[in-house]
Amino acid sequence: MRVLIAEDDKVLAEAVALGLRREGMAVDIVLDGDDVLAHVRINSYDVVVLDRDLPGTHGDEICRALVTEGSSSRVLMLTAASSLKDRVDGLELGADDYLSKPFEFAELVARIRAVARRPAAPAPRLEYGDLSLDPSGRTASRAGRRLALTPKELAVLERLLAAQGKPISAEQLLGEVWDEATDPFTTTVKTTIGRLRAKLGDPPLIETVREAGYRIGES
Repeated sequence: MRVLIAEDDKVLAEAVALGLRREGMAVDIVLDGDDVLAHVRINSYDVVVLDRDLPGTHGDEICRALVTEGSSSRVLMLTAASSLKDRVDGLELGADDYLSKPFEFAELVARIRAVARRPAAPAPRLEYGDLSLDPSGRTASRAGRRLALTPKELAVLERLLAAQGKPISAEQLLGEVWDEATDPFTTTVKTTIGRLRAKLGDPPLIETVREAGYRIGES
């Protein structure tokens, strides 16, 4: 099982991560809300342990975005607030479970395992014209023809389709599909877009928007 811990208390995050690794889980840590969505879009997490009061992007906004994007990751929301209203608000945002701080580690483990076992709702199919992408099955086709895409090509195409015609910059694609260690001056994005265009065929669907990036749309 792969888990992302989004918690701004570094000591707590590292202690929880250590404990979860001893339980046989693979664990990544982010300390800022702005980093959560980027990690989820790059990696496949079974569960996101999400502190509601993160600096940067608030946990509520992160939860809404994960639901809107059809993420398959389950969300276990953490908060220092313990009122019934807070718990209800968190669940109505789309969280799969809710745990108040302070918590017992054994309960955290049990809740992570419980939400991970729940059958995930399939992510919605993304479509534009005769182009179709199934996020859950990790497949794409055009005019009924299965496209032989690499994982990175599929991820770029998914990001462009999800943007619904809005341009996505090369810097955004680099940060969301690759990782922070990638050279920001690399031509990786341009090369990947070129391969995608060739595999998608005619008429062309990926448009270069000057000084803005790329978008799905007919030239």
